[in-house]
Amino acid sequence: MFDEITWDIHGSKPFTSIAGMKEIVAPMYDQGYSALIEDLFQRGLLDDTLVCNLAEFGRTPRINPAGGRDHWPQCWTSYFAGGGVKGGRVIGRAMRSARILWNDGESGGSRRDHLPKPGTRS
Repeated sequence: MFDEITWDIHGSKPFTSIAGMKEIVAPMYDQGYSALIEDLFQRGLLDDTLVCNLAEFGRTPRINPAGGRDHWPQCWTSYFAGGGVKGGRVIGRAMRSARILWNDGESGGSRRDHLPKPGTRS
């Protein structure tokens, strides 16, 4: 376990470093995810298959004292491909600090109406 690559980047062993995430974990994931999308597209299956990338939390906006990033349930990324999803859209957004989420109106009935609209403080 202590020499395995992990998604956790808390900054100390047994976790992956930020550099390890950038240089090893993320490129491996990117290659696999893009290969899946490309394969489904080439086989004519992408329109009938919804591919989802979800997590229960993101990472803290600031690096912790150990040199990593901890769990941050206030803001995270999810993305979808295929299955009739209209690509190239961003639904919802956060300030650069990831501390405040905005409702941008793109998400229709499923949007989180309790989030402030851009330019407001409520």
